[in-house]
Amino acid sequence: MHVDQTIRTFIEYFEERGHRRVVGSSLIPPPGDPVLFTTSGMHPLTPYLTGRPHPQGTRLVDVQRCLRTTDLDEVGDRTHLTVFQMLGSWSLGDYDGPQSLRWGLELLRDGFGLDPGQLHVTVFGGDGQVGPDTESMRTWGELGLPVELTGEENWWSNGPTGPCGPDSEIFVWTGDSPPRGTPTTDDRWVEVWNHVGLRYERLGDGTLRPLTRPGVDTGLGLERLLCVLQGKDSVYETDVFEPWMSTVPVLWRLDETSTRVVCDHLRSSIVVVGDGVRPSNTGRGYVLRRLVRRVLTVLWREDPTRTLVDLPSGPVEHTVDHFGLSTGVEPVRRVLLEEQRRFHDLVRRGRRVVSRRLSRGTLTDRDYQDLHETHGLPPELVRGLVDTDGQVVRGQTTGD
Repeated sequence: MHVDQTIRTFIEYFEERGHRRVVGSSLIPPPGDPVLFTTSGMHPLTPYLTGRPHPQGTRLVDVQRCLRTTDLDEVGDRTHLTVFQMLGSWSLGDYDGPQSLRWGLELLRDGFGLDPGQLHVTVFGGDGQVGPDTESMRTWGELGLPVELTGEENWWSNGPTGPCGPDSEIFVWTGDSPPRGTPTTDDRWVEVWNHVGLRYERLGDGTLRPLTRPGVDTGLGLERLLCVLQGKDSVYETDVFEPWMSTVPVLWRLDETSTRVVCDHLRSSIVVVGDGVRPSNTGRGYVLRRLVRRVLTVLWREDPTRTLVDLPSGPVEHTVDHFGLSTGVEPVRRVLLEEQRRFHDLVRRGRRVVSRRLSRGTLTDRDYQDLHETHGLPPELVRGLVDTDGQVVRGQTTGD
């Protein structure tokens, strides 16, 4: 099932059950949201989850692009991405959590053709404030799926304050053998869909107040679902990444992890640029700068002549079209190439700075911190400038 068919199947399933499609917003969160980027499908809907009437009703569905900086260090494995898409459904004081779970299983089984015998779920088992989620436990028991109880892993919140509640996560077995273990004991169980029962609002003092209009918020990771539906070993092998994975390995010889990082970070940078962000030293612009420079650090680590000038327009155009960005291909390329020029100049200056610092002895953690804060040289860049003998590498990671 290709990406467009997968999205259409999800949207139409919920539209048939009275949900109205909401147009997904950009990565820039709504005013008043403290996060730099939209990190989940519910972010644009926060005011409506706490009681404000939504103009399109009480049942909603959409596809929302998200960015999580917390996952940056995980990128390169089988499932983590910086920018990803979330298929979401919501009940704003309409149907309850058990109904959402029943529909979830029905869609996975009948709409996407997944074998229920390959599924496992986790449910909130309670903590010092709230008891176990017995509704979800009972529902999954009736539906015949195995249940594992957890603690904070199955409690969802929108930050230190705001709407929150127990969630139930659906996992799919991706191993070659028959399913074994549980989601917390075997990483071949991959989470695809999270159903959150928004029952409380956490106040500033940490106490929980029941919401006057409880709701349901679900998020189904598109790329992870594609990985399962298309029988691939990683999200990078799905059709949504095909333009990148058929280009980057041919253009630059890299190991598997580095190839994934380059594909992810370039793709993510294009989406961020397309949503109006430009590289800078603070806020959203710094996240973009960090993404582009991580790509260049990887590329220049083994071959300083590599350049983003060589990147063809195909993958860029595919990303612009797939995410429905309003920008053109050439404006995006100009931003990337200008950032490459700035980073090239920084590395050239940085070699001299690091060389002087090394003349005093081996670099310490404090040296790395000072080089970053004072000279703008990130630790991964500094490490790339220093060889195993503690000397500055001539010509490495610079492109000159």
